[in-house]
Amino acid sequence: MAGLLCGEERIPVTPPTGAIVLEMEDLEPLAEPAAAVEEALARPIASPPLGEIARGKRTACVVVSDITRPVPNPVILPPLLATLERAGISREDITILVATGNHRPNLGEELERLLGAETARNYRVVNNKSREAGDFREVDRIEGSPVEIHKAYLEADLKILTGLVEPHFYAGYSGGAKAIVPGISSFETMRFMHSFRMIDHPGVTSCRLEGNPFHQACLQVAEKVGVDFLLNVVINRDRKIAGVFAGHYDKAHLEACALVERHSVREVPGPVDLVVTSGGGFPLDATFYQVSKGLVCGDYILEEGGEIFVAAECREGLGSPEFTGILRTYRDRKEFDAHFSDPSHFVVDQWCAQNIYQVLDHAGKVHVYSPNLERKDLEFLGMEKVEEPARALRDLFARHDRVALIPDGPYVIGRLEG
Repeated sequence: MAGLLCGEERIPVTPPTGAIVLEMEDLEPLAEPAAAVEEALARPIASPPLGEIARGKRTACVVVSDITRPVPNPVILPPLLATLERAGISREDITILVATGNHRPNLGEELERLLGAETARNYRVVNNKSREAGDFREVDRIEGSPVEIHKAYLEADLKILTGLVEPHFYAGYSGGAKAIVPGISSFETMRFMHSFRMIDHPGVTSCRLEGNPFHQACLQVAEKVGVDFLLNVVINRDRKIAGVFAGHYDKAHLEACALVERHSVREVPGPVDLVVTSGGGFPLDATFYQVSKGLVCGDYILEEGGEIFVAAECREGLGSPEFTGILRTYRDRKEFDAHFSDPSHFVVDQWCAQNIYQVLDHAGKVHVYSPNLERKDLEFLGMEKVEEPARALRDLFARHDRVALIPDGPYVIGRLEG
C-alpha cells in the first residue's frame, strides 16, 4: 500500500493490479549528518576549505532557502556558522539572507522552524523582499531585462549559498545558483527569469540542465556576482540527509544532481491514462501555487486526454492575490495565453498559473483532493473537487488500465523510455 503525501500526513492508496508505482530509490540517511557537514566544509569539491576561504574576510552573507523547502538548516547551519566565526568573522558581521524569491517573508516562529531557534535568535536575518527596489542593485542585463541582486549579498566580503538539491520543473534541479536567481533577486528580474517565453521553452523542465535556458541564466548571474562557497544537501524520502555536497558552486552542485538523478528519476515504458500524485506534502503543498509542480511532473507521463488525481492540503489556500486573481479570471489556456503572451501584461506568480493551464490543456480531467480549496475555484477551471478520495480513486481505477501512482509528487520524476 502506498500513501499520497498531503500536508503532514499520507492518504492511504491501494494501487490496482498492474499499476506503476514511481517512488524514490531508498537512500540510507547519514549516520552522523552534522559530522558529514563538518567533513564537507573541510574537504570540499573543487574548492579550498571554507575556513581557509573565510580567513581575512570581515563580513559574510549566507543565503538560505525559504520555508517552502524542507532544507535541514538546523543541522547544516551551525557547523557552517561556527567555521566562519573560527576564521575570524564576528557573529555581528554575518547576515543570513532568506531566498524567498517572490514568496512572502518568513518571520517569528516560522523563522525559528526554518533556521533553528538558536540561529534565528543569534544572527542577523534578512528576508528577500522582491518589491523593495532599494534593497537591490543592477549587476547585468539579459535580453534587455535587468538582473538585480540583493545588496546584502553583493556587499558581503564572503558569499555563501546553501540549499537542497531536488528535481525542479524550471531549473532542472534546485540548489546551486538558483539560490541567487530567483532566490535573492528583484521582481524586475523575474520579468525575464519567469517570463511567458521562458516558461514556454521546451528545455525548461525537470532534471535537465543541458539546453535549459533557465539553468544557463542562473549560472551566468552566479559568474557575474560571484559565489565563494556552496553547501547543498540531498535528502531521502523520510527527509533525512543522505548526501552533503560542498565547494564550488557549479561542480559540487553537479555531483549532487547526479545523486538526485539516480534517486528520483524513474522511467516508464509508455504514457499512462491516469496519474495519481500529490503536491509533495508540507511545506510544499501549503498553497495551490506550489501544487503546480506536482501537476506538471504528473503530466510528463500522461497521454493527451488522460486524467490526473492530485492530493494537496493547501492550508494557505490558492496562493498570492495575483495568482488567485489569474485563476479566477481565465478559464483555460487559450484565454491565459492570449493575455500573458504579451510581456507588458506580466504579473507576479503568472508562471505557475501558466503551468497549470498547460496541464489542463493536455489532460482530459484533473481531480483535486484538498480540504482547504473551494469547489467554485476548481470548477471554474474545469477541475473536479474530490470530497472522498477513497471513493474517487476506486472509480478512477475502474475506468483506467494504465495507471501510474506517484506518492511523493514532484520529488519523483517520471520519464518516458527513449
